Amino acid sequence: MPNILIIEDDAAFCQMLQKFLVKHAYKVQTSFTAPDAKAKFLDTKFDVVLTDLRLPDSDGIALLSDFKKINPETQVILMTGYAEVGTAVHAMKNGAYDYISKPFTPDAIVKVIENALKANEQLPEVSNPASETETTQIHNSTKTNHSETVLGTSEASLKLAEYIKLVAPTDMSVLITGESGTGKEVTAKEIHDQSKRSGYNFVAVDCGAIPKELAASEFFGHIKGSFTGAVEDKMGNFEAANGGTLFLDEVGNLSYENQIQLLRALQERKIKRVGSNKEIKVDVRILTATNEDLSEAVEKGTFREDLFHRLNEFSVEIPSLQDRFEDLVLFAKHFLHKANESLDRNVVRFSKEVWDVFKQYNWPGNLRELQNVIKRSVLLTSGEEVLIGVLPQEVRVPTQKNSVSSNFSKSEFEKDRILKALKRTNFNKSEAAKLLQVTRKTLYNKISHYKLDL
Repeated sequence: MPNILIIEDDAAFCQMLQKFLVKHAYKVQTSFTAPDAKAKFLDTKFDVVLTDLRLPDSDGIALLSDFKKINPETQVILMTGYAEVGTAVHAMKNGAYDYISKPFTPDAIVKVIENALKANEQLPEVSNPASETETTQIHNSTKTNHSETVLGTSEASLKLAEYIKLVAPTDMSVLITGESGTGKEVTAKEIHDQSKRSGYNFVAVDCGAIPKELAASEFFGHIKGSFTGAVEDKMGNFEAANGGTLFLDEVGNLSYENQIQLLRALQERKIKRVGSNKEIKVDVRILTATNEDLSEAVEKGTFREDLFHRLNEFSVEIPSLQDRFEDLVLFAKHFLHKANESLDRNVVRFSKEVWDVFKQYNWPGNLRELQNVIKRSVLLTSGEEVLIGVLPQEVRVPTQKNSVSSNFSKSEFEKDRILKALKRTNFNKSEAAKLLQVTRKTLYNKISHYKLDL
């Protein structure tokens, strides 16, 4: 029977989780403090440790280090708030197996524990360089999934997450709309990852970059000699995505002729490579994205109505960064972590002046612009802190139309952000302070200032 230690200062939540895991045939001990947890860890060999990232007398990162020194084979899973995802991902580089964001479902925590126990079974009794590399690769696949997807905690982001969770397990075709740079492909990948097709390929195609004459070859493949330049057989996107998901970005850019070819493939679930008479059955889920109004294109006659209805069995609109501005800090920290990994840097934080600029700028390019600005800033930063001087001129000195203050003052934004955090936590001020990443004293002062103590 697997032995699990839960470290959580919320006694009610801790006991509820213990009862649930005991029902699932786990042996479970609990600790409410770090010293008690260390004492139990020294006395008992645990297969898995579940620890809150923030504790009154310590934190999950410090405990992770202590536990790994005592018993490296124990898998440590961090339980985090949404705003702490960046810290949790960083902890995984230091030995944590995985993290799970609160609130989580019982099924989700059981799945993470099962995966951790399987990873334990795969660890060799006597380590060697080859087997260590293999284990790292297994864990890296988990890390990549988490680091690629941060949905946010704002009202708009939570609604998006709810839609994804609702539609992902189905085979419905999904049309993803939203402004440029909002993360439509990331959303499509998240739908795929949460679907029953997640074990198969996710193939993304930029329809805007495919010449009309080559679209059939890209979608369906071709055989050698079927046209000038076809020097060998080629598999198309439909075959590559067989069993999985095909994501067609900017689908509104397809020519009318290409739309007919696509519609036929979706109706018949069969394709033919260019130059071949052999039919190939394909089982593919279609996700599409556009920043145009396809219904308007249908009215104009530039997009086929029957294809539109095929692709639009369910629609998801991605909110702009302005519509989920309270997620700015979370996204910025996530992109800082990604930039550090990509550029092999160790930039730890943004200066207060940089945060002020970020919160005043309107971000017309949405998440893509935020990510690009942060990556550029990390490249130009020599120390551990991003300073205002490395930001692009247009971000440091925005025009009036690109400034948040032009239509939403800083105080109004702060008040709205605090209200949403209080509502999100059912007016639990301690939890709201964690979500906002401020001290409880600061939050109480702000509540008093804005007269929000309802």
